Amino acid sequence: MPNPKPIAFILIFINVVALVTSKSTIEPCSNSDSCNALLAYTLYTDLKVSEVASLFQIDPIALLTANAIDISYPDVENHILPSQLFLKIPITCSCVDGIRKSVLTHYKTRPSDTLTSIADSIYSGLVSADQIQEANSIDDPSVLDVGQSLVVPLPCTCFNGTDNSLPAIYLSYVVKEVDTLAAIAARYATTLTDLMNVNAMGSTSIKAGDILAVPLPACASKFPRYASDFGLIVPNGSYAVSASHCVQCSCGPGNLNLYCTPASLAVSCSSMQCRNSNLMLGNVTVQQSSAGCNVTSCSYGGYVNGTIITSLSVSLQPRCPGPRQFPPLVAPPTKVIRDASFAPAPAPQSDGSGTSTPKTGVVPTTGSLPGLPPASGPIGSTSVSFSVNPSATLIIAAVLFFLAMVSPSL
Repeated sequence: MPNPKPIAFILIFINVVALVTSKSTIEPCSNSDSCNALLAYTLYTDLKVSEVASLFQIDPIALLTANAIDISYPDVENHILPSQLFLKIPITCSCVDGIRKSVLTHYKTRPSDTLTSIADSIYSGLVSADQIQEANSIDDPSVLDVGQSLVVPLPCTCFNGTDNSLPAIYLSYVVKEVDTLAAIAARYATTLTDLMNVNAMGSTSIKAGDILAVPLPACASKFPRYASDFGLIVPNGSYAVSASHCVQCSCGPGNLNLYCTPASLAVSCSSMQCRNSNLMLGNVTVQQSSAGCNVTSCSYGGYVNGTIITSLSVSLQPRCPGPRQFPPLVAPPTKVIRDASFAPAPAPQSDGSGTSTPKTGVVPTTGSLPGLPPASGPIGSTSVSFSVNPSATLIIAAVLFFLAMVSPSL
């Protein structure tokens, strides 16, 4: 007859494993600075561009340009996007109670809503029912008033806007059943090691519902701190609008230099002409000489008190630059095409399930010391790559006590 003590231990261990929840990456912070960040979002149903933007309280044009969707189409804000379409949602990542998160999103409840349906379906698993309940101090989650406004805390990271000392913007990505860490790294043109370091992971193990911070190479602006668009950063292969829709900035392909021009929507804007020059914003002239190529350009310097700041620069370069290349734009999508992308970087595709694996909203415990970055990870930040149900913690303590008691006879 088998020894009952090892069997008891196995059963307890199984229960502990069952209570371990989905991984998440948490960045501690100690200041009020914010940054631009992205959310990986999959539409739960057909929605207009304006409806998707309303879910996150963001500018519809910013949503379109972040995904390199052409904004020149007529009535583009009312274009209907198809269910299961993958989008990158631009958000502001703040420091709240010592942790990076986005708390600007509010959701107004409807008759059929539950906290679980809001978290898992409407917000694509980016938040849990428990997190919404805690953020709104809800005593009874089974009772929601129709029309009630709920704060929806969303995951985000800043990591100083860099990855391995290069400009980067971070995408909060919800792992799907079909994903592997290696495939995610390849999809977003990063390395497996970098992805593990950013998320403070001890192994490549992931499961559906985990939320990973994925670094995307980006073009960083150098606007003055007093500019309203200070800190603007644009992922490689996409666009961003600024200066009240008057200026459109792009990143790539081929380099990580931010390039800004008048936006196609520009109607009533301040002057975009460089002083002491006939050049307009985005204009570049080249003149070949025996010493090299004289390049004169009119560049964007930020939006200050309703004024578009421009600067004229003259440089001597070894060779003249070729025609400016822009990230390719796509038409507003009408259907989901597998293995195609409507986002600036190669995008994960829908697995057709329509739902995300439920997660619990417990506060994660740290996988490294507070205030210390993971090895080779973003400097000045700490990521947290696992979370454990409090009940599981008690059981773990019980297991350790049990082992101490029975170890002589095992």
